[in-house]
Amino acid sequence: MIGRRVTRSGRPGLIGTVARTAVVAGTATAVSGRVAERQQQRAAQEAAAAQQPQQAAAQPPQPAASAAAGPGTPDSGMLHQLERLAELHTQGMLTAEEFAAAKQRLLGV
Repeated sequence: MIGRRVTRSGRPGLIGTVARTAVVAGTATAVSGRVAERQQQRAAQEAAAAQQPQQAAAQPPQPAASAAAGPGTPDSGMLHQLERLAELHTQGMLTAEEFAAAKQRLLGV
């Protein structure tokens, strides 16, 4: 009996309990972080989707307004938009191809 080691069987010791607690706490933190991130992404998507119809409702449809003015006679709204497109083109925010496409779309050509 003098040379025998004392071994424990059954429950883990203090170090094993601390290690298990650390693993559980780390896993819970990682999962809760992912859940919170996913909820934030969904909220941002829903907010963006809610703003799109409001923006579309705030801007009246331009083809209907230009059709009322008659073919070939641009109204003041269309002139303003053409001026804005030209301004964006001169500032370098639109390429020549983008400017031409937007102008054709605006004029209905």
